[in-house]
Amino acid sequence: MSTRFLLPLVGSAIVLALTGCAASSQYPILESYGPQPRLPEPKSSLLPTVNIAPAKGWPTGTMPTPAAGLKVQAFAAQLQHPRWLYVLSNGDVLVAETDAPPKPDDSKGIKGKIMKLVMKRAGSSHPSANRISLLRDTNGDGVADQKTVFLQNLNSPFGMALVGNMLYVANTDALMRFTYQDGATRITASGSKVLDLPAGTLNHHWTKNVIANPAGTKLYITVGSNSNVAENGLDKEVGRALITEFDIASGQARPFATGLRNPNGMDWQPQSGALWTVANERDEIGSDLVPDYMTSVKEGAFYGWPYSYYGQHIDVRVKPQNPELVARAIKPDYALGNHTASLGLAFYKAELMPQYRGGALIGQHGSWNRKPRSGYKVIFVPFKNGQPSGQPQDVLTGFLSDQGDALGRPVGVAVDFSGAILVADDVGNMIWRVSPVGATSYDSPMNKAVNAAAVHP
Repeated sequence: MSTRFLLPLVGSAIVLALTGCAASSQYPILESYGPQPRLPEPKSSLLPTVNIAPAKGWPTGTMPTPAAGLKVQAFAAQLQHPRWLYVLSNGDVLVAETDAPPKPDDSKGIKGKIMKLVMKRAGSSHPSANRISLLRDTNGDGVADQKTVFLQNLNSPFGMALVGNMLYVANTDALMRFTYQDGATRITASGSKVLDLPAGTLNHHWTKNVIANPAGTKLYITVGSNSNVAENGLDKEVGRALITEFDIASGQARPFATGLRNPNGMDWQPQSGALWTVANERDEIGSDLVPDYMTSVKEGAFYGWPYSYYGQHIDVRVKPQNPELVARAIKPDYALGNHTASLGLAFYKAELMPQYRGGALIGQHGSWNRKPRSGYKVIFVPFKNGQPSGQPQDVLTGFLSDQGDALGRPVGVAVDFSGAILVADDVGNMIWRVSPVGATSYDSPMNKAVNAAAVHP
């Protein structure tokens, strides 16, 4: 048998073996949530814990389970790896159908090959659709009855932000700008590049998110690290593991906050007005380290990566160390569980579900580096006076089967015009919509415009 065929078989055997002998967590998962998570001593090993939930998709007639008093329905189906959501002011919903770009230097060596197999088993590593689709619910029944290809021929797009009549899209390698007309269902004009973003053949964390400030004068862009803990060299981390601030008028960019291993979701906290993000922390030091987190993002702050975690907890794997930076490292505000892969973040600012008002909705994509598995759900964290104020609450669960398969994996979360919660499920290829059991139809500005046009053509 040739090496070309042998290596995948060997890699699969290694993954299965690691899955079977992974070291289990010693502490309940809830101890890795909150403002003071348990941080035991790290456990290093030659190979990491691998405990993958194989991606299967939803059997016909099944769906995730909402919290008591809520219902869930399929807002859209048969999408191609939907990762991120953006709700336009007219009620239309944009969804980035996307996956990782080719990154050949990220899969070299035994560990690289194992990680490639891990991602494939977890439902990723398909050719990226490289498009943004527009979903429209014209009759307000909670199901999109129109779907169009809004933008195509992108490069692993992720975050979106509309400022005035300009739509900004964060490709994996560049921030792009497109002219948008209210009500448009497709943009065919070429966009313009406004900012290069780190990418290349080594592009470990490829997703780039973008959010505008309330004044519409600045954009904030997340850029993840190019490794787990700088094992590829610090020279490969230039411009990474940070949130960049981009000034729209001048076109100038600068680091806003650094030391964030893999920030993704961002939103403005409605009580304090502060920018918050969720970030994925490092792997391979045991099932009980390190918790992912959400935190307010302070200008000029350093959050530890790669040298330390949760303030001054040193990661001895990183060489050379940087004691001066470690001394400055800020402890995150709220832990979100070990290896939960928390990606989506949306503060609830609507009225439909007052129990969630002011708090944070978080999409947890689910672990690969923990036994037992963690995440694979959407949670809510209450806030008071601009700060987290309680234990997490489940909003949408049931993404794992009794056999441990991933029926779906939640990523981006958003709140639609009516106040319902939208969840992008990149394994189920669905957008789920969560609303109160008694909720009925609704009208968005676009619904009204479409209906008015039908009556008075």
